Amino acid sequence: MNIFETIDKTEHEEVVFCHNKDVGLKAIIAIHNTVLGPALGGLRMWPYQTEQEALNDVLRLSRGMTYKAAVSGLNLGGGKSIIIGDPKKDKSEELFRAFGRFMDSLGGRYITAEDVGIDVNDMEYVFQETDNVVGVHQVHGGSGDPSPFTAYGTYQGIKASLEKKYGNQNIGDYSYAVQGVGHVGMELVKLLHKDGAKIFVTDINQEAIQHCVDEYGCEAVGLDDIYDVDAHVYSPCALGATVNDDTIDRFKFDVVCGSANNQLAEARHGDELEQKGMIYAPDYAVNAGGLMNVSIELEGYNRERALRMTRNIYYNIIKIFEIADRDGIATWKAADRMGEERIEKMGRVKLPFMCQKNVKFSGRTKNGNS
Repeated sequence: MNIFETIDKTEHEEVVFCHNKDVGLKAIIAIHNTVLGPALGGLRMWPYQTEQEALNDVLRLSRGMTYKAAVSGLNLGGGKSIIIGDPKKDKSEELFRAFGRFMDSLGGRYITAEDVGIDVNDMEYVFQETDNVVGVHQVHGGSGDPSPFTAYGTYQGIKASLEKKYGNQNIGDYSYAVQGVGHVGMELVKLLHKDGAKIFVTDINQEAIQHCVDEYGCEAVGLDDIYDVDAHVYSPCALGATVNDDTIDRFKFDVVCGSANNQLAEARHGDELEQKGMIYAPDYAVNAGGLMNVSIELEGYNRERALRMTRNIYYNIIKIFEIADRDGIATWKAADRMGEERIEKMGRVKLPFMCQKNVKFSGRTKNGNS
């Protein structure tokens, strides 16, 4: 592949290949757009079969982060990074510290966090080499587990979707099919249950399912049966691409709103939901609560501020619906358009983020002492 031809099409500003033979590091950092601020996006470790596969993944993911930050109203751009390797056997202190040194050389244009294959212990090593890390442990001034904020943002997205479909936000008047009750899904179930909602759940983890049944009065259904449930809202909170050719015709739902990434198998499935009269709340706008939460670390973490910011997801989703109506387009297109309009407008007054002087990281410490 011609690298420059590729990034010209994807409109990336910078792609950095990081290699340290002595520690086995093969990594790629992709910075998509920094008009709104420094690029923020997680570090993923995965045993990619080819370097091309790794490059395609990091380019796709980093572009998605640009749109997520833009529609969320954050002063951040989009980026992502990957380490090629097996997270079960290839991790080491020297690997992550070498990666951290490469990151630090970017002068704050890219800020990272945990993603697939990475945990807080890995990020501790990266953090020893660069301040440009969010989602660190609370002893370092970090925000901790982002799951409650992602769930709360999804809850706000559901309220906005109910308002659009039914003209009210009465969570307890409707039923919900929650696909996946891991960290985020379980938190969402708690919020829905508190409002008196009827909830159907499915997951590969039977203990988690039983907990939902025992603690929150949920009704358990099979992994494939969740698509046939007669509920008002389908909330995918685990697998991506569950809105596809095999499932859409089975849907009895009025609303699709969940925390999972890449819920549409293809963009055209968003159009099909629209044609069938279903409301689709675009996933990257709905699940932005985690990003909002960690972004606050840049100026000193405050939980109340994080909750207040996450509540704005309701208004972001409402605005996406308004753009869809204004322009006569599907909501997934409207979300992209909302992000693009904000970047274009701010681009008139801001240049791409080039240095670290505006990144504050107030109250951050590497040894637990302020």
